[in-house]
Amino acid sequence: MKKALQLALGIVTSVGGFFDIGNLVTAAQAGARFRFQLLWALLLGTFLVIFLVEMAGRFAAVTGKAIPEAVREHLGFRVWLGPFVVLVLLHVLTIAVELGGICFALQLLSGVHFALWVVPVGVLVWLMIWRTTFDAVEYSVAIIGMITLAFVVGAMRHHPPAGEVMAGLLPSRPDHDTANYWFLAVSIVGALIAPYLFYFYSSGAIEDEWDRTYVWVNRGVAVIGMGFGAAISAGLLVAAAMVFAPLGIRVESLNEAALVLTNAFPFWGFALFAVSLGVACLGAMLEVTLSLAYTTAQTFGWRWGESEAPHRNARFATVYTLAIVAGCAIMLTGLDPMKLTMVTMALNAAMLPVVAIPFLLLMNNGHLLREHANGVLSNVVVGITVLLSIVLSVVSIPLLVVGS
Repeated sequence: MKKALQLALGIVTSVGGFFDIGNLVTAAQAGARFRFQLLWALLLGTFLVIFLVEMAGRFAAVTGKAIPEAVREHLGFRVWLGPFVVLVLLHVLTIAVELGGICFALQLLSGVHFALWVVPVGVLVWLMIWRTTFDAVEYSVAIIGMITLAFVVGAMRHHPPAGEVMAGLLPSRPDHDTANYWFLAVSIVGALIAPYLFYFYSSGAIEDEWDRTYVWVNRGVAVIGMGFGAAISAGLLVAAAMVFAPLGIRVESLNEAALVLTNAFPFWGFALFAVSLGVACLGAMLEVTLSLAYTTAQTFGWRWGESEAPHRNARFATVYTLAIVAGCAIMLTGLDPMKLTMVTMALNAAMLPVVAIPFLLLMNNGHLLREHANGVLSNVVVGITVLLSIVLSVVSIPLLVVGS
């Protein structure tokens, strides 16, 4: 029974790390501007992230260690220090944009400006992490995250042309805005293969006390959990293509994106979008905040664990407290959450090689993993991921400037 319930870890990782404000913004813009043409980028990112998440869970189950801890121990603290600094920056920026997403959802529901929600939401998220266990976070987000299936239902209600949708699963040349097309393609992949996604997942596996008997469970969790996120993202992209593209709406603000469900659900589509946005961003903020605390504690060899009382893990609790304060401070500057999101997704793509390559090296360590080390297929995917991450790191910032 316990192993069956581990599907919740995949769903919470999916809702918080796969489908968050970054994926929501990029999918909505992709559908609005290029209809179904960028579904291939979502498919590619999903395929790669399934393998990365499966590797992260397999590593944790076999070795009993989370990724940052193992990288520090086997590659050395100096090798890990650079990626760690990059991770801290990406985590803090992501916490800020997810916080902005929650606040914007509350603005849509209440009419009160999102800036006035920043501190109350920051305090609420901090209390949730401070007072609850990992299981409580895991199962609560997994359950309420089901509301995001509204995007799938909304897409189906528009009866999209099956031929065009299938054609979008293969890369094609855009007939307009080439720079923006590739910028969105890079942003979609960057939003999906965010480093905190598999770092959180490996730490969650340790929190759930996985061992070698969970290797096969982990594969099912990775496929089903990430598949859940992919279905939601694809639903949003298709719905945006059906609603916004015919009207020439480019979705340059979250206010415009909020209309994506109003045709499919005339009476409550606006509120349904706002709740889905808030739930996705809440799950992501919880996940990213914990991921930063996990990564920091594992980097310096501190005691860590969300399920233990904060006074037993004082430095761990201090990290997530400061992370939330930093996120609040960034959003109180008045930055546009949507613009900051696009910049953060581009940075995620640019920094991917720095943080991913050390982990991928460990997956071929036969001394650590023995028969569970990467096989031929996994190594092919690893090779593709490394090459893709290098390409993304080279093109993401120029495309941000030219194509955003």
